[in-house]
Amino acid sequence: MGEKNRMADMKKAERNPRHRGGKTTVPKALIVEDSAIFRRLLKETLRSRFPSMEILEAADGEEAMQKILSDPPDLIFMDIKLPGESGLELTTKIKAKYPDVIVIILTSYDTPEYREAAVQAEANYFLSKGSSSKESILTLVESALAGR
Repeated sequence: MGEKNRMADMKKAERNPRHRGGKTTVPKALIVEDSAIFRRLLKETLRSRFPSMEILEAADGEEAMQKILSDPPDLIFMDIKLPGESGLELTTKIKAKYPDVIVIILTSYDTPEYREAAVQAEANYFLSKGSSSKESILTLVESALAGR
């Protein structure tokens, strides 16, 4: 039984670098958003509830992929409209390589077409910037991280 649990922990650690030997370390988030103001506001919101969370930022897909490849986060907030590659294309790439990373699409473009595209890209959640409160974002993050 102990060997079985150890093997399960090892497999989970391979998928999630912050899960080692049955223990989970500080969660890590990446905010992929071209608006520096929005990145700052979201970071402040996350810090209010998760003061020890490591929070990285990226202004475009290229910068995001560099950070993800060096050390995948637990959670990614992804804007759809980014310079260069779209957030949906980036989400597809990330989920193909890191299926356990939680991707939250957070966008101003709350349309059925974008929601469907987010599902096709395998995003875990879709939130509208205009209608999502700070509390709803924080509750979603708590729930998503608890389910890991």
